[in-house]
Amino acid sequence: MLHIDLPARSDLDTLSRVRADACVSIYLETTPLTQKSDEARIGLSNAARAARDELEAAGFDKRRLATLMELFDDLDQDEDFWRLQANSLAVLATPDQIRTFRLANKLTPQTEVSDRFFLKPLLRAVTFPHAAFVLALSENAVRLVEVFAELAPRQVRGLELPGDAASSVGKSTLNDRSATGRIQGSEGQNVRFRQYARQVDAALRPVLSGRDTPLILAATGRLASVYRSVNTYPHLLEDTIEDSPDRLTEAELSERARPVLDASYARELSALREMFGTRTSQGRTTTDLADAAHAATFGRIEVLLLDIDTVVPGRIDEETGKLTLASEPDKNSYGVVDEIAARALATGARVLGVRREDIPGGGELAAILRYAS
Repeated sequence: MLHIDLPARSDLDTLSRVRADACVSIYLETTPLTQKSDEARIGLSNAARAARDELEAAGFDKRRLATLMELFDDLDQDEDFWRLQANSLAVLATPDQIRTFRLANKLTPQTEVSDRFFLKPLLRAVTFPHAAFVLALSENAVRLVEVFAELAPRQVRGLELPGDAASSVGKSTLNDRSATGRIQGSEGQNVRFRQYARQVDAALRPVLSGRDTPLILAATGRLASVYRSVNTYPHLLEDTIEDSPDRLTEAELSERARPVLDASYARELSALREMFGTRTSQGRTTTDLADAAHAATFGRIEVLLLDIDTVVPGRIDEETGKLTLASEPDKNSYGVVDEIAARALATGARVLGVRREDIPGGGELAAILRYAS
């Protein structure tokens, strides 16, 4: 499987509350190919030096700076760490602590230095995962395949999956005959399919438990509907790959999974845009940065869509939520959209990092509010 460790909501909330004399946020492109990890390590070294230069120019304490750089040096020298990577890496460090997250999607390389972490790229990583599991389920066999945007798919091994539907219920065939010689009807077969499907569902739990990775079902006929009736994983997607999975390779399953993922994301965004339109007529939305900063500070944001690709420098008053923009980034400013997202997360809002074209109004953000002002 691809080596990833996405931040949970609790991680984002904790990181958003960090305040320090220096918070360095570095985002790098990486590769799961160990033999090609040197480029990412060089990228980390260059980013760390750029952060050091910025802190030196601001008169940062030399001892604290040396401690910070030692953390980056230790990470650079950790061979085991670089051996297991994904497509991007987030490195978040203060002179007292360093945290890393390996991510499936490709992020734009970026380095930010402030008194708080820059978390917006992480929000994109957890908004729409670029990986999924495909459950290839037929009467004859079952496989779980992990698919990725940029890598070859891989069958997940080590699961205690049943071999086929008949053997899972102690039969040589599901088309056995009754004492009168008649083939039993679809009702009896459905009972056995449900037994088979429950065994499959139970076998998947050790891998899927606690995740929010999408699961796509590849199955046909009654078995597809039967499996959905017993599935306990909450992130099984609505659409099905409606081809016989026995005839599909892992690569072909991956190819068919992409439009299912895209359709799921498109439906989610469409539903949010529809909600935004409805709430706008009720005075419960905003696309204005100053209004959003105030609303986030006082816990009024229910859903926040934000542009992941731009940084708007400035500050937001901790008590009043008043927004003050800066002409350019400096040691006294930070990304205000990122700060709005952090405050919204802290009060239980749903926050999604998306492309600008997906934001109602086409600005830096769009917020759906819990109540009108």
